[in-house]
Amino acid sequence: MNITRRTFLQTGTAAAALATTRLSHADPLGLPIGFQSYVVRKSIATDFAGTMKGLAAAGYQTVELCSPYGYTDFNSLQQYKPAELRRVLNGFGLQCVSAHWAPKELFEKADVSIAYAKEFGMTQMAVAALGPFGFKGTPTADDVKRAVDPFNVFAEKAQAAGITPLLHNEGFVSLYIDGKPVYDMMIAQLRPNVKLQFQVSTLQDGYDPLVYLPKYPGRFLSMHCQDWVKDASTKLGTRQVALGKGVVDYPAVFKAAGKAGIKNYFVELEEDPSLLPPSVPYLKKLKA
Repeated sequence: MNITRRTFLQTGTAAAALATTRLSHADPLGLPIGFQSYVVRKSIATDFAGTMKGLAAAGYQTVELCSPYGYTDFNSLQQYKPAELRRVLNGFGLQCVSAHWAPKELFEKADVSIAYAKEFGMTQMAVAALGPFGFKGTPTADDVKRAVDPFNVFAEKAQAAGITPLLHNEGFVSLYIDGKPVYDMMIAQLRPNVKLQFQVSTLQDGYDPLVYLPKYPGRFLSMHCQDWVKDASTKLGTRQVALGKGVVDYPAVFKAAGKAGIKNYFVELEEDPSLLPPSVPYLKKLKA
């Protein structure tokens, strides 16, 4: 579903959002409300300005990008030099300190990718998953080591450049080996200064944020937020809804996030981008 400024203005939810005075310090945790740009990748490819303006008008203050060189739907952003792209986003009213990168960019072109992030002014570089995508068969401890080792090499370079490397837990990361979580195995093998970005939807895979955020104090820096309800008519048996409308106990999650030291969070409702605007009023009212 493509989202443009016109699309937002034609929805009652967006109109309400536009009528709401934006807060300089949004709740919860006094952190700015952010969104992950992968959710609106299709509309970014066709109407970058309209998409960013619409989301800023809806109340978002920060955006986490995806690399213009590692994610096909973001190729159009290659027209901007890094610092110029930052200024363009700032002009829309959006700050950006973080982006997701394709594994090959970090493992095969680390110096180039880090240089881009530095010129842009980013302080965080995340990878969506470590390990083979669409993994088939039974994972082993050797598979985990093969996935972590190249990320540690990148992480050392990133840290030397003053950038924080982040591991996001999806895909292979959320599997189990002989009942042991791959996520925990990876965390144990990562460089100590590598930070973590928690994907709330992995609650469905047994990774409870209320368990993991306090389990690794000082390691979690960032978070992706989803919400959902059970829906037997869907392939997965669930359907995403706006934050606060589903099963996730977000007051408890954000309370744990605050204690864990989370510094930024991003709404990521990939199934339906139109759920982004109605998630903002809930977050503005949420106290944690």
